[in-house]
Amino acid sequence: MSWWWERSTGIAAKNISNEIQESPQNFQNVALIIGVTGIVGNSLAEILPLQNTPGGPWKVYGVARRNLPPWNTNHPVHYIQCDISNPSDVALKLSPLTDVTHIFYVSWMSKPTEAQNCEVNGSMFRNVLNALIPNAPNLRHVSLQTGVKYYVGPFELFGKVKPNESPFTEDLPRVNAPNFYYTQEDILFEMAQKKRDLTWFINRPRVIFGFSPYSLMNLIGTLCVYATICKHEGVPLRFPGTKAAWECYSAASDANLIAEQHVWGAVDARARNEPFNVSNGDVFRWKHLWTVLAEKFGIEEYGFVEEEGEGSSLRLSELMKDKSGVWDEIVKKNNLQGTKLEDVGDWWFADIILGMEAVLDNMNKAKEHGFLGFRDSKKSFINWIEKTKAYKIVP
Repeated sequence: MSWWWERSTGIAAKNISNEIQESPQNFQNVALIIGVTGIVGNSLAEILPLQNTPGGPWKVYGVARRNLPPWNTNHPVHYIQCDISNPSDVALKLSPLTDVTHIFYVSWMSKPTEAQNCEVNGSMFRNVLNALIPNAPNLRHVSLQTGVKYYVGPFELFGKVKPNESPFTEDLPRVNAPNFYYTQEDILFEMAQKKRDLTWFINRPRVIFGFSPYSLMNLIGTLCVYATICKHEGVPLRFPGTKAAWECYSAASDANLIAEQHVWGAVDARARNEPFNVSNGDVFRWKHLWTVLAEKFGIEEYGFVEEEGEGSSLRLSELMKDKSGVWDEIVKKNNLQGTKLEDVGDWWFADIILGMEAVLDNMNKAKEHGFLGFRDSKKSFINWIEKTKAYKIVP
């Protein structure tokens, strides 16, 4: 039975950092995680050092812009604080990493327009590759994470450009619109042409169920903060989205599952030089997960409330705009991690995800190539709520 199957069926709801043991010093591979404090970077930092991870034992470097956060301190990762948008900083701090064999690129920066996103995210990716490719002689693989926007276009153009039809398969064409995923892919293809022995892997997750207060799109953390404020104020946990999103089938990607697919892409020859979708393999309805969220925070009154006007819905960005003081009070009262509301509430992202009818993808290609990983989305939802509580982001 493969590792991918064992992990997907046996560790879905465990805190896998408890499994980490000190690795021997004769490393088989050396990983560089770009975006190690993010929602998938955090999972990679837990999974790669495990003794039974394929390709291991792994030595792991982790790169992020901010200081090492408390939720990353237990991972046996060599942490490097580096601004990858700054070529000089990248050259200074990453060029000396001559032993790197694999790059896992799971970072991005958000700008007001997609044209700006293309420029800054393309530059960041190129900075990293330019620093490593000439200086790490054993570098042989780059794993790039993009996402389902590959099929539908950037956020700013939702409803303005023609998307691909769902369910999405990896052979669908690019949407006729700027997209920083396309920019990053083109840079990767260019570099692979120059360095012929360099293999690549691309995965395209859906909305991610995971943990990282530093993520720009941490949906579960955002919903946990919203539920905490509702509980504190003694108000119902109203669904901040549309009736279509409440009722329709949705799908998600567990952060640990995404990390496992990155590792598979790095070590399995069947995955080389291919893009793959990555989702849990099941569907859910938000009206069912909303019951779980309410129960986890002890809220008895919850649900979808019809608003006057066709297509109207609650928006978290409006509901939460004056709640900074409330959050400060909650943090102090419950002795939580010292966070600010704007750091842990990605309201804009929740408004997008809960404000539209979901589209689905197709996982057949990954399964046909040998990746059999999956998650139960309800169990995944519960697991990441519990982890958010365990790290004292919410009470």
